[in-house]
Amino acid sequence: MINFFEVNETNKMIDQENLDVRTITLGINLLDCSDSNLEELKKKIYNKITTTARDLVKVGKEIETQYGIPIVNKRISITPISLVAHFDNEEAYVSIAETLDKAAKEVGVNFIGGFSALVSKGMTRSDRMLMNSIPKALAKTERVCSSVNVGSTKTGINMDAVKMIGRIIKETAVLTQDKDSIGCAKFVVFCNAPDDNPFMAGAFHGVTEYDAVINVGVSGPGVVKKALESARGADFGELCETIKKTAFKITRVGQLVAMEASKKLGIPFGIIDLSLAPTPAIGDSIADILEEIGVEYAGAPGTTAALALLNDQVKKGGAMASSYVGGLSGAFIPVSEDQGMIKAATIGALTIEKLEAMSCVCSVGLDMVAIPGDTKETTISGIIADEMAIGMINQKTTAVRIIPVIGKKVGDSAEFGGLLGYAPIMPVNPYSCDRFIARGGRIPAPIHSYKN
Repeated sequence: MINFFEVNETNKMIDQENLDVRTITLGINLLDCSDSNLEELKKKIYNKITTTARDLVKVGKEIETQYGIPIVNKRISITPISLVAHFDNEEAYVSIAETLDKAAKEVGVNFIGGFSALVSKGMTRSDRMLMNSIPKALAKTERVCSSVNVGSTKTGINMDAVKMIGRIIKETAVLTQDKDSIGCAKFVVFCNAPDDNPFMAGAFHGVTEYDAVINVGVSGPGVVKKALESARGADFGELCETIKKTAFKITRVGQLVAMEASKKLGIPFGIIDLSLAPTPAIGDSIADILEEIGVEYAGAPGTTAALALLNDQVKKGGAMASSYVGGLSGAFIPVSEDQGMIKAATIGALTIEKLEAMSCVCSVGLDMVAIPGDTKETTISGIIADEMAIGMINQKTTAVRIIPVIGKKVGDSAEFGGLLGYAPIMPVNPYSCDRFIARGGRIPAPIHSYKN
């Protein structure tokens, strides 16, 4: 039985501590749209998305009104386009991206994810065409997000794809340089990408999923930070109990929204993603939690241990609140979307190398990191390879969303707007990895992947 105190407590979380449901993401299977005729394919894709998702935004708003819970984003993920479309020219893929953008605008979602390819072991000719089209596709569209999975614990890392992506990211940056290279903020490269991730820019609807499915991503770093203020000076046991109990309450809110959306739309409920996702707003920061745990700034010694503790307790508390947990589930550590991370990066407490270390114990990786616009393609590929290796060896998802901001250097900042926030340009290790990236081929899977 829910008592009056608990209702008041939840209301306070929403009103004063930035508790929200970060996203309802409707996954849509597009495999039945496949067609060798480009115009027919685009027509089928547009019709399926606009039909399946026609009530998504309306239902999201109804739930917000009914329960008083802010739902920040309503989004769509689709089957990776590399599995749906097989064409021999890049322009065909660009026009498919424009169709996706048109469909997203029609149903009123702010992002649609799935302009994606899965190439962890090798690339087909059409995979290459899609990947080569990404810079133009992201420059010509507003709401389309793209991702490429280049590695997994079972297959190793496709270094040919990693090499290509260094170039793709630079081309995307150049084509969107009038907006601080924002195209790169809509592109993620993954190792061990999950099939059910509701968070952009890396969301796509995996082949193991239903025809359509509702996934929900929760948020709530402000709530955790506030709860920890009552545990100042407490030992780690009490600290962990406080985080667990708070994560349970946050996740129950997400579970309620997910079940309601599923019922109203008549679409199965998939998973709750137990992630703490920050925003640029004051008081909604992962870095602030780390500082509350005891480090002076995010990036100081002790930060990785504090993040590991936070991530684990969020999962333990959240797992009690929902039987179906998936996605990325953990603490997001984007730089530009987190006021505390921005502050730490600006004063030099937080570096790319420290972010890489932190990604060993959290759910994502190098996320929304702005770097100098003249950074070499091979350097970007090297940074990606390092992060992919962490995912491959440790059997976890890792990702890179990095933005070489054309025309800007260390000391400048890039402005992306909205939830994407702004970011200081962070220095990159100047030493070369050219010969390493030039090798090509595939890094083999680790020995512990041979289990059956």
